[in-house]
Amino acid sequence: MKLTPLDIKKQEFKRVFRGYDRLEVETFLEMVANEFEDLLNERNTLYEEITTLRTRLKDYQQVEHTLKETLMSAQESVNRARVNTEREANLILQEAELKAEKIVEKARSELEQLKSDLALIRAQKDSLARKLKHLLEAELELIDVLQTEDLEVKKEKVSPPKPKALEHEDDKKPKGPVLDQYVV
Repeated sequence: MKLTPLDIKKQEFKRVFRGYDRLEVETFLEMVANEFEDLLNERNTLYEEITTLRTRLKDYQQVEHTLKETLMSAQESVNRARVNTEREANLILQEAELKAEKIVEKARSELEQLKSDLALIRAQKDSLARKLKHLLEAELELIDVLQTEDLEVKKEKVSPPKPKALEHEDDKKPKGPVLDQYVV
């Protein structure tokens, strides 16, 4: 399944008690969708450029092929001017080959650049995924810590009863309120 920016924007999550901040999640998804859309647009532009370069290369190859056919036809029709025609044809052929070689080399270079860019994009995606995973793990640990603190606070609020054998007459007399036990 390919993921689109619209899929990211329309993604909905289950609502749970003490879940993530809905606005923060929606804002983040919007930001990821925009980045993803930009990357898709850039990729599409690069693919169009590759297609254009391949078309040009084919055109130059056809020109080279046409030049070769013209050379052979000229040799057959003009036998007397063969030496001059061969020199001209060789020069034209060399120029065409140089141009074709330059075009092929440029296309190879651009293809390598595109591969490099794609590897960089993949590395950035992997890095983002790791960062998100670490962020989520940290948030889960924070939730665990908060839940543990809640349990400890509840345990502190419940004070054990005093054994009756240890009570004295003075203890039975009401004294001022004792709040030390209930400080949170």
